[in-house]
Amino acid sequence: MNTSVLQGKKIVVGVTGGIAVYKAVDVVSKLRKAGAEVHVMMTREATEFVTELTFREISGQPVAQDMWAKVQQYNVEHIALANLADLMLIVPATANILAKAAQGIADDLVTTTLLATKAPLFFAPAMNTNMLEHPATQHNLTLLRERGAHIIEPATGHLACGVEGKGRLPEPAVIVEAVLDYFAEAKSLQGKKVLVTAGGTEEPLDPVRFLGNRSTGRMGYAIAEAAARRGAETILVTGPTGLDLPVGVRAIKVRSAREMEQAVLEEYDSTDVVIKAAAVADYRPKETSSQKIKKSDGELTLTLVRNPDILYELGQKKKHQLLVGFAAETNDLEDYAKKKLEKKNLDFIVANDVSAKDAGFGTDTNRVQIFYRDGREESQPLMSKTKLAGLILDRVKEHLNEMYEGIDLFSKG
Repeated sequence: MNTSVLQGKKIVVGVTGGIAVYKAVDVVSKLRKAGAEVHVMMTREATEFVTELTFREISGQPVAQDMWAKVQQYNVEHIALANLADLMLIVPATANILAKAAQGIADDLVTTTLLATKAPLFFAPAMNTNMLEHPATQHNLTLLRERGAHIIEPATGHLACGVEGKGRLPEPAVIVEAVLDYFAEAKSLQGKKVLVTAGGTEEPLDPVRFLGNRSTGRMGYAIAEAAARRGAETILVTGPTGLDLPVGVRAIKVRSAREMEQAVLEEYDSTDVVIKAAAVADYRPKETSSQKIKKSDGELTLTLVRNPDILYELGQKKKHQLLVGFAAETNDLEDYAKKKLEKKNLDFIVANDVSAKDAGFGTDTNRVQIFYRDGREESQPLMSKTKLAGLILDRVKEHLNEMYEGIDLFSKG
């Protein structure tokens, strides 16, 4: 276990009222021994099982319990803890805390801090099997995952209620390992320059109209955010969207396909990885009117001309770059994706059926197939676009390692 990744990290641990609280003591101890600065906050129910004194002695830090109490170290405690955290861990995560977190309820220090933080969230659920399997709890877990929270899967075994089943809090070593893996992953693309395109393009017809598509940019934005989180120098070339720009990326805003082509080519030579998630218009109006086109009694005929094929250009110019494309199709998905993979000289392509109601444009989820240049294929189940972004970057890292003869260039630092 490489514990060096925790040196100097500030981890806020929220302890809630379940019988497994005693294991949280060991989790805090292990995190501190690994070099993390650990701050514990407890719900009132948690103090019925383990005292504040225990966590204060183990963590070496004051323990927060009451958001209204006067504590010298913080002015507004839940905000201070929220801003302090490099990572927030809830252990044990009861059915109650999962429900509150999923619904945005903030009625105590722990839940208020959860709502205020932008740090990555980890939940280690522990409860009776029936409670875990209840549709409400499963729905809450799904909501949290879709928002990017990390769920450390409960273990199976003898439960405090006297039955055997799934719902045991994972062993402290497993919980700590999940935290270690997260911070190790955060450096997995360090030293690499990643360019991501996102959103649709707009091809002007006149000063008030354009030809466009239904892309929201969510997939590309999720990839750019994840790449920055993994330590990459990240450039996001984005068409118009209604999304907030991800933290830690350099954004280049464009509108048309030709503007996107220019922006991408200017960055390409110094880029290590290009992920083309944008939905670029294949055609544009041959002529753009300088005045608003007025309606008439007759039909309006538009002449369209081909836009540059940016991905094809990149494939032809490719030297050291790893090139990843997307194929958004409504039919014959596999056939079109494989042809695009070959024609455009891609390393792999992510294909999805945008006619599906729960995947593709305008949704928070996606269901994809990935086709590789060496003939491998994989199908992924429906998942959040945030989770898919991480999976795509996992594949990017694997390919980069293979390009350098299997040497893991990202394990240092």
